Amino acid sequence: MTFGMLRPARVVLASAFWALAVAALAGCSFEEEEKVWEISGPVFGTEYHINVVLQEDQERLENLADDIEDVLEQVDASMSTWRDDSELSRFNRQDDQSEWMEISRSLHEVLAAARKVSELSDGAFDVTVGPVVNLWGFGPDARPEQVPGDDELASRLDTIGYEKLELRQDPPGLRASPNQYVDLSAIAKGYGVDAVSRFLESEGIEAYLVEIGGEVRVSGRKPDGDAWRLAIEEPVAEQRQINRVVALDSQAMATSGDYRNYYESDGQRFSHTINPEDGRPIQHNLASVTVITEDCMSADALATAFNVMGYQSAKELATRENIAAYFIVRGEDGFETDYTPAFSSFLAN
Repeated sequence: MTFGMLRPARVVLASAFWALAVAALAGCSFEEEEKVWEISGPVFGTEYHINVVLQEDQERLENLADDIEDVLEQVDASMSTWRDDSELSRFNRQDDQSEWMEISRSLHEVLAAARKVSELSDGAFDVTVGPVVNLWGFGPDARPEQVPGDDELASRLDTIGYEKLELRQDPPGLRASPNQYVDLSAIAKGYGVDAVSRFLESEGIEAYLVEIGGEVRVSGRKPDGDAWRLAIEEPVAEQRQINRVVALDSQAMATSGDYRNYYESDGQRFSHTINPEDGRPIQHNLASVTVITEDCMSADALATAFNVMGYQSAKELATRENIAAYFIVRGEDGFETDYTPAFSSFLAN
């Protein structure tokens, strides 16, 4: 995820419910009093699409659009690694990170959630792995002329690790030893979805769909009483097509896969997803994993962790922890799918 400047959102009457570019799934049939309005715009190097179920009130909708941009700007100003003035960038630039830096409660919340997923996944999720990601050419550094060698990887891996970060609860603070480069791109987008969702609820909006770059959280039901229907994509880079449809009414969903961001060198494919254990791009047959939880921040981080772990290990962990997860695996004859017991209740007919 990259973070960019915001520009004004637009508010339109949704002709159909936007759900991961599959509006035809929605099945619209509205009463006069309530309509689905879409507020959309660019953010974090991608776009957001927010559907709210409201009576027609253009002034309120415009105010909501402005306030939503304010919420997203606050997330960007706190957690962006692309803004020199962000809270996180200031920490990353510190000469001596062993001294406590006071941080916002929102940044503390995200870092604490990240650590929880790191511990659950035995380090498969690690917000300090950025320097290794950069080494492979998936960060601001240019693509390397040759792949990193074992010694180079080992040297960089020795200096990183989520356990080297230390959080203080009150007042919220962060320190590290040795110095770390923290990148929250695998969890901050989900947090942004949650932040907008909390704002909408504070405004008394009970039915909504919030989506940022494919990460989604919904609440309530559509005006016709149906749950929100979302598409899980087939993990192919060349086109967008549906693998499965799920129905949600008060959950969040996130997907992680290796089929969008990668490059090839000397006939070998290198995914942008790096395994913190060995510092190398993942090489297993798990093409994508979708996770459903109560909050999008957790779904975002868990999907990344499961993608790193691979199908077998991830399914065992998700099943043991009663996490709803859906796996698309590359098989000899095409894609094969599997899911945990907790996921079955979300599958749409």
